[in-house]
Amino acid sequence: MEIIIKDARPVDIDHMLPLLARQLATQQEFKFNPQIQARGMRLLLDGCGKHRTVKVAWMNDVIVGMCTAQAQISMVQGNVNAVVNDLIVDHACRKKDVATLLLSAVESWAVNKGIKSISLLAEKDDRDSLDFYSKKAWNRTSLICLVKSLN
Repeated sequence: MEIIIKDARPVDIDHMLPLLARQLATQQEFKFNPQIQARGMRLLLDGCGKHRTVKVAWMNDVIVGMCTAQAQISMVQGNVNAVVNDLIVDHACRKKDVATLLLSAVESWAVNKGIKSISLLAEKDDRDSLDFYSKKAWNRTSLICLVKSLN
């Protein structure tokens, strides 16, 4: 089965939402709301793409994975950093290099934009994901993520 990585398009949103729904079902902090997540995807896909990328993995004409990244300025590093916000692969397609191909596509996007580093957030108790990232040369930091709603 061939895996094809493409830039996501607005017409892909309806195919990306089920992946996000399954991902959020395992998290306590965020609940799936298709209207909210579709709005977020539209915001990511809007514009020229200079400061963000959304990649999707296709297998047999079905989206089986997605990865998003956005550029941000790091004053500490004195460079532009990319942040991977979502790396999601359908459970049935795990261990088939989908995540590796998606991360590679995002890393290539970052390099082509002159971005010097890339970071991501991971579930602290998701041993499989943490092991995967470690094997792909991602290093842990002592930082934690804090979130505050402004609603």
